[in-house]
Amino acid sequence: MNRRDFIAGSSQFVAASALIKDHATAEPTMHERPNVIWLIADQWRAQAVGVNGDPNAHTPNIDRLAESGINFDQARSGFPLCCPFRGSMLTARYPHHMVPGHEYPLPPGQKTIAHLFNDAGYHTGYIGKWHLDGFHEREGRAAMHIVPPERRGGFTKWIGYENNNSQWDSWVHGGEGKDAFHYRLPGYETDALTDLFIQHVKERAAEKESGKARPFFAVLSVEPPHDPYIAPAEYMAHYNAEQMQLRPNVPLHANMAPTGAAGVLGERRSVAEVARQELAGYYAQIENLDWNIGRIVDALSQQGLLANTHILIFADHGDMHGSQGQFRKTNPYEEAVRIPMIITGEESFYDQRRTDRPATLFSAVDIAPTTLGLCGLAAPEWMEGHDYSGHRLGFRPQPVEPDSVYLQNVIPPGHYDTTNTPYRGLVTRDGWKYVCFENQTWLMFNLIEDPYEQVNVAFNNAYQPQRNKLIARLKQWVADTGDKFKVPDM
Repeated sequence: MNRRDFIAGSSQFVAASALIKDHATAEPTMHERPNVIWLIADQWRAQAVGVNGDPNAHTPNIDRLAESGINFDQARSGFPLCCPFRGSMLTARYPHHMVPGHEYPLPPGQKTIAHLFNDAGYHTGYIGKWHLDGFHEREGRAAMHIVPPERRGGFTKWIGYENNNSQWDSWVHGGEGKDAFHYRLPGYETDALTDLFIQHVKERAAEKESGKARPFFAVLSVEPPHDPYIAPAEYMAHYNAEQMQLRPNVPLHANMAPTGAAGVLGERRSVAEVARQELAGYYAQIENLDWNIGRIVDALSQQGLLANTHILIFADHGDMHGSQGQFRKTNPYEEAVRIPMIITGEESFYDQRRTDRPATLFSAVDIAPTTLGLCGLAAPEWMEGHDYSGHRLGFRPQPVEPDSVYLQNVIPPGHYDTTNTPYRGLVTRDGWKYVCFENQTWLMFNLIEDPYEQVNVAFNNAYQPQRNKLIARLKQWVADTGDKFKVPDM
């Protein structure tokens, strides 16, 4: 008898298989519910990951986690700007209902995913960048602003800051009353915040050892690879600006405007030169992020938590870095609007844990419902997104997926090197992108044939039938979400 015949005929194997099947297809009870963590970076575009094909990126930890989990490589920010994305991330509500622009707060009393996990018996923790209290930096440095406890999203434990943009001079605060604190982090932000997050994980493990364990939902939100693009020296040493490979849609001979990303007033440098200089630091920050994510996974493993912890790795939006001759964010081009979105963890290929690269058009409003679904919890009706946990857990239901994803710029921020006109748009499952200003068509690309968006066919009459379909679908998005935006008729 060969080994395969022996196993197939083994009664022990059959019995064990039945137990595995029963365990895998049942929703977890309160005592079995998994932990879940979010690892969030700021201004990290989907293309800047090794597993997604970027020749500049060195991300071995993230690559391994993506291959052992689900890589939603068609995820979009929805609104490629920090505050609106974060409002949607926590509430699964579209920006025009929640946080419509830069330095706008979460509405007072708004429930978040943290409240839902609290109600389900979870410990909830948030560490890092918040940017949802509506503080205006014209009034001072946001790192010195204290977010009141009642405006910290309902998290049981909160150690964070409103905004900073200075990764070597980062401050955090938390607690309340006599237990309130506010101090400067030692060293580089991503390293120091990861230290705090690992300590948080160890505290959850200690609860488990003491018999007082609760499942936990924990968030780490770091600002890098946001500008300024300066990483620790050992990572900066790995990247030479002259050797950075540019995306094909970065113009090689165009010059920068005399202000903005080019720096000094009156200076004119080429787009390609500025892009390469920025990218060297950008990829150094991403490699450092990857190292810290590896540290977190090791800590979960050492504490005996990894096998029961889902991990979501994502960003709020991307960064242009010279593509289309532009820099930073808020526009609907792929470099700004497309984000990493990886669901991994548990270190298991068994019990119907899927590994795949689905074509699902994942968006910010889908993060909270999917996270709840991974833990066997239903999203409330006020959430507007979809639960895509079934892509990771084979025993979870698969929703009817929309044929497109909605793109918005509700209230532009007025920053340099950003798109400062409101727009709406969509990306379809069959690879079309359409974007308009109010009553004015703007962009239309076939992303399958033109992934670098170099051929705008929005005004080409040969594409009028397809344009009419996209306009009709966008009007439906506006109506279905209760938005108020005037989509052009043609």
